Amino acid sequence: MKRRHFLNAATALAAGGVLVAGPAGAQTATDEAAPAGTGTDTPPPAPPTTFGFEEVASLAAERATRVYEQPVAEQVGSFANLTYDQYRAIRFRRDRDPFAGNPQFGMDLLPPGAIFYEPVNISVVRDGVPHRLDFDPSMLEFDPSQFPDGADLQNKGQMGWSGFRLRTILNRPGVMDEFLVFQGATYFRAVARGTIYGLSARGLAIKTGSPDGEEFPLFTDFWIQEPTDGSGWVRIYAALDSKSVAGAFQFDVNPGAVTSVRTRAALFPRVDLQNTGLAPLTSMFWFGPASRREVDDYRPAVHDSDGLQMHTGAGQALWRTLGAHKTLQISSFVDNNPRGFGLVQRSRDFDDYQDPEALYHLRPSAWIEPEGNWGEGEVRLVEIPVENEFNDNIVSCWVPKEPLEKDKRHEFQYRLIFAPLPANDLPLAKVRQVRSGRSINSPSLRSVIVDFDLSLFSDAMPESQVTTSAGTIVHAYLKPLVDQGVLRLAFEFEPGDATLADLQAVLTSPEGVVQSETWLARWTA
Repeated sequence: MKRRHFLNAATALAAGGVLVAGPAGAQTATDEAAPAGTGTDTPPPAPPTTFGFEEVASLAAERATRVYEQPVAEQVGSFANLTYDQYRAIRFRRDRDPFAGNPQFGMDLLPPGAIFYEPVNISVVRDGVPHRLDFDPSMLEFDPSQFPDGADLQNKGQMGWSGFRLRTILNRPGVMDEFLVFQGATYFRAVARGTIYGLSARGLAIKTGSPDGEEFPLFTDFWIQEPTDGSGWVRIYAALDSKSVAGAFQFDVNPGAVTSVRTRAALFPRVDLQNTGLAPLTSMFWFGPASRREVDDYRPAVHDSDGLQMHTGAGQALWRTLGAHKTLQISSFVDNNPRGFGLVQRSRDFDDYQDPEALYHLRPSAWIEPEGNWGEGEVRLVEIPVENEFNDNIVSCWVPKEPLEKDKRHEFQYRLIFAPLPANDLPLAKVRQVRSGRSINSPSLRSVIVDFDLSLFSDAMPESQVTTSAGTIVHAYLKPLVDQGVLRLAFEFEPGDATLADLQAVLTSPEGVVQSETWLARWTA
């Protein structure tokens, strides 16, 4: 596994312009609704006890009345000054699994050390009663190759666990594969069958891309409800805290061919929260066929996601190709009650990457389906410049139009799906791949190739509508490539004096009926 950190947008260069697409509309709070399901059953009911989501929400509401104090513990003993390799050489002992005896699920507790210095309280809820899992170094194994003198199992100071991972029989009979991990701030990752870890989800994003610097909330406490035999679901409660807000979360997780994370959150702002990102996703894009920026690398592409896919409240399907830029870029897609959005890895063949170590073709996509009325706001996309694949630099989230007012409870719910690809419930041709490069006709032109799926156009060819916010579109035409199964849209772009332009293309019937999703891309000088 490669080392991965998130790159703070505030350290990047100047921000770019804003792209607006779709209609506008209102905000928040819904009642519990039945999940759209993954072919198993519904999330487990809360046991008949006093502990549940409202208890976590009450804790968060009380915290919001106090000044925030970040929990930090000095790393001591064998956990002090760890290198990356030393940290990875510390493993949880499987014979200390808090779910030992459960045939479906297992849990590993994750140690402190390296960049993980905030202690996290973790409890297991049995029969409705939380049982805290105190930090205990004897529950860990230390690889002798990195700890030749052994480990200090006595000196634990004020340290705590840094997070946890869950396991289930996911890919092979009798093998408990990990499928979900919570560790660091409010980050968590999940996989579906046949995929490996890639992009991350987050509980909340605050001031992402702001010149004031980003605020990273922390999940301070977790309560994992002991799974019932045969349910297929795990319920997790989490308490969030930060300088600006406290919150309560509930995650109902169902792993499988599609891993579903049904999410409920109640937020209690300490201040009026502006630019707050709900349902945030974080990924990595370094380069691809449409955006190499002088990269000298043997691989055709390197990314965890290659596009932002959206299904607007008005029913419009959008595909925004991710790009490599020299300066920070922020794009906003105004909407009212979005139906879905997510960061997607559409290129799923090994030949697209030629990387037998990172296996980018196996990275999952993540799709957000809001539940209830989310109202007016925008899907925001942040693209941060990077020079390698070791920093996450892509963020997407929903930003409500109105600020989340202090001293009030704000609740929202959504389904988060991890899968190779999100379901396509719209009968429209999808973008398969995008390529770009300097034109052979003139050094002032850029050649752009957008390949759409050909299968919907067996009877008659559509027409293309290509536009740009700056510069000029030159000589756009369509060409079916039957053997490749794509309908190729090719055109040249003349930027002129522009330093930034938002390109857009859609295929329509001669009568003007939309027949493809709308392709979007940002060009920067």
